[in-house]
Amino acid sequence: MANLADSFLADLDELSDNEVNLTDNEDADVAEMEEDGDGDIADIEALNYDDLDSVSKLQKTQRYIDIMQKVEDALQKGLDVSEADNSSVLEEDPEYQLIVDCNALSVDIENEIIIVHNFIRDNYRLKFPELESLVHHPIDYARVVKKIGNEMDLTLVDLEGLLPSAIIMVVSVTASTTSGKPLSEENLKKTIDACDRALALDLAKKQVLDFVESRMGRIAPNVSAIVGTEIAAKLMGTAGGLSALAKMPACNVQVLGAKKKNLAGFSSATSQIHVGFLEQSEIYQTTPPSLKMRACRLLASKSTLAARVDSIRGDPTGKTGRFLLDEIRKKIEKWQEPPPAKQPKPLPVPDSEPKKKRGGRRLRKKKERYAITDMRKLANRMQFGVPEESSLGDGLGEGYGMLGQAGSGKLRVSVVQSKLAAKAAKKFKEKQYGSSGATSGLTSSLAFTPVQGIELSNPQAHGNALGGGTQSTYFSEVGTFSKIRRT
Repeated sequence: MANLADSFLADLDELSDNEVNLTDNEDADVAEMEEDGDGDIADIEALNYDDLDSVSKLQKTQRYIDIMQKVEDALQKGLDVSEADNSSVLEEDPEYQLIVDCNALSVDIENEIIIVHNFIRDNYRLKFPELESLVHHPIDYARVVKKIGNEMDLTLVDLEGLLPSAIIMVVSVTASTTSGKPLSEENLKKTIDACDRALALDLAKKQVLDFVESRMGRIAPNVSAIVGTEIAAKLMGTAGGLSALAKMPACNVQVLGAKKKNLAGFSSATSQIHVGFLEQSEIYQTTPPSLKMRACRLLASKSTLAARVDSIRGDPTGKTGRFLLDEIRKKIEKWQEPPPAKQPKPLPVPDSEPKKKRGGRRLRKKKERYAITDMRKLANRMQFGVPEESSLGDGLGEGYGMLGQAGSGKLRVSVVQSKLAAKAAKKFKEKQYGSSGATSGLTSSLAFTPVQGIELSNPQAHGNALGGGTQSTYFSEVGTFSKIRRT
């Protein structure tokens, strides 16, 4: 259009001189962009949101018509096992190609249903604005709208079978206080036509899925044996074919079909995230909640192995898939078993060789700490020909052995200081008096005199006054006695 061209020219005028000198290829690209932009704007302007045919165009495409015709013919014909060629290449099988096209078409149908649902909701909002917040599923919403129509009193409308009884009661109570008004005949007709189209698209989607599920037993027998034909069809459709599913890692297979969940501020501890279509499998549903994530990872890994077997037509009978399914069930049962009871530890073998231990300071300390005392040694020893004393007398009670036989009559022995105790005493003495032991902690260099009071004195002066030699060291605290020769 002229407006878009004028805007481009205005932008080009504002550019610098270096950027204005474009090459011929760049000029051609700009011209193509202008043409594409004109076509897109023309399409947007030609789009009328009040017309259902302008919004929903999937059912009129040739691709949709061809695929649905092939699906109907295949469902009427059925599957002839004798005609199935399991030895041919999978990608060259026309039925496999049809299944891939059906999977892509099912995704398009889901998107088209959402578009039609938005059209119905925008038109029926004038009649019942609260209904969209009460019924969220697009197909259920279309059925309820078609059933209610322009009726203001919902007590006259039978919604049994379309919604749960609790939702029906809420819808009836809300309709009695709604601010909506009846639709015009034209708007009501458009809304009912849109509901019919949504239901027709849902029916076509179910027909496509039925066809895919009926052929999954031959296309992917091993994957179908593990997760079922319906989930296998969804996995293969989302991945883009069996070959793409076989090349996909198990961590990606686990999240195929996962949708972002809005927790509305609540905790995600109980919500199962990173789980896709595998959540609908029977094994996942029957697994305890605490083991569901482990079961989902196990299902994804085994399904990937089965898809790789199916992609090369390794086992058309599905025996590998059933074997993997048995492994999954056995592992889940093994996870649920209680832990084994703690067995009592047996006693060591008597008279066996003691375990060798390394020596060292810590071991010597331990031996000295638990070593037998001298008193116990005397109590365990008896002197030949001499009766031992006992606690009750006359040989009754606990015997004392050689204790008290030294003549004193007391049960006491001389204490022999151990090496550790001697070292501890030496360290304490060095800490108290210094390492050399030359001075005591009680000595002081301050002296009290009657003349000056407190004065500072030299501790060595007293020794110097006495003189050297023996006189200076005779009364010394650190001095020793020595033998003086007499002349």
